[in-house]
Parts: sequence; structure tokens; C-alpha cells
Amino acid sequence: MAIEKRAFGIARRIARRRSAPALHPRGLTCAGVLDVPGTGGDAAPWGVPLLDRAGSYDVTVRWSRAAGLPARLPDGLGLALRVAEAGGHGAPLDLLLTSSGTGRLGRHVPHPRRDALAGPYSTLLSYRVGDRERVIAAFPAGGPRRRVRGDLAALRQALERGPVRFELRAAAPGEPWRTFATLTVGTPRPYPEGTTPTYDPYLHGLPGLRPTDRLHGLRAAAYSGSRHGRTDVRAHGHHVPQSGSRDSA
Repeated sequence: MAIEKRAFGIARRIARRRSAPALHPRGLTCAGVLDVPGTGGDAAPWGVPLLDRAGSYDVTVRWSRAAGLPARLPDGLGLALRVAEAGGHGAPLDLLLTSSGTGRLGRHVPHPRRDALAGPYSTLLSYRVGDRERVIAAFPAGGPRRRVRGDLAALRQALERGPVRFELRAAAPGEPWRTFATLTVGTPRPYPEGTTPTYDPYLHGLPGLRPTDRLHGLRAAAYSGSRHGRTDVRAHGHHVPQSGSRDSA
């Protein structure tokens, strides 16, 4: 398929030039916690064990800038989540969220920002959540809104002053947003080189909670191209920063 080959080639060239993922090349990696209240009482079940049962999960969070633009410029901001043991032992869940709007169309479109907490982050593309296709989004939560510049240095300083919280919600077309979990992002941590995850929502999905097949081939080609570009650099003896890459393009 020509378009997939083109996506692979473009992502590979960008990653090779940057010695980093094609998009979201640099990031800030933090430990977090996902608290799921479950759907007891009158709440309608989602049809997904992770969302229907109360639980608390360790999360590795990576905050990043999509295009890697200078800090003074607005950029698409990324929030990548690795939810450990989401589907049981050895079964993590990856969610890749990008700064977006909230409306029926806006939730599918990246929204460049200067302020990291000025609005939600969404999956942009739909997920199969139970028996419906829904978009998943993280909305800033908890008290008066903090203004935090969307560059990595400012994010680090803000997180060192205190955690940032998000409400994770999902909605299908025509549905109101419905909260299913709370995410607490803690202080950035210096993870040892090579130990931070490479996020891949297609590889790390759950039964009843995974991306739809729409544009799967195109996105998979871009992921692969980005990874190959970084491998090319390693093969020539150059250092590739290990910053918990999204490898998404």
C-alpha cells in the first residue's frame, strides 16, 4: 500500500535525523497512579473488567511535545500512559493522548497549546470500549486551575511542587462524557536508561478496550518507521536518548 509505505519512510527519516522518535521526540517521565472506582450501585457497566471493578494501578506517564518545537511556541502536547497489570499479570494497557478539544469534532483534532492544563487530552481516534466506539480523554481536575506552561522544564517544576490530577472519561457520539478513573501524576523520576516503556496502544490493549481498526495500517506503518529510524542510528554507533518514547507518528 503506497500510503503506508510513504508513512513508514517519512517516519523513519525523521527519527533517523532526530535520533529520537519521529513525533514526541523528548519527554518527561513520571510515576503515576490510576484509581478506578468501578461501576457498583446504579452506574451502568462498561463491559470492561478494568473499568467495572474498583482498583488502583501503577502508571508510567510520559508528558511530551509532539513536534518538539521551541518552548515559547504552542505545540501539540502528549500524555502517554502505561497502566501496569491493567489486564492482569504481564498485561499492561497503553493509552496515547494528545491535547485536543471536547466537542464532537474537536475531540478528534490535535490542539496546540502553551498551557499544559488548559484543556483535555484525547485519544483522537476511537477505541472499542465495551460494546461501543468511544473516544477516551483526560480532563484536568482538582481545585482551582493551575497555569502550567507546556514546555518540559516548566512541567517538571510544576510537578515538583505537587501532583497533577486528571479525570479519565469516555464518550461515544451523542453521549455525555462519563468519568471512569482518576489519574494522579507525581514527581518526575530519573528512570535508568532503557527501562522506560515504548508505548504502543495496538500491542498493549485489552479485550473490550483497544483502538479500532480504523487507520490501523497507516499508524502501524508510522510506528514501525519511527522504530526503524532509531535502530538505524544505533547501528551507526550514535546515542539514542531513552526517554520513554511514544514512537507515534
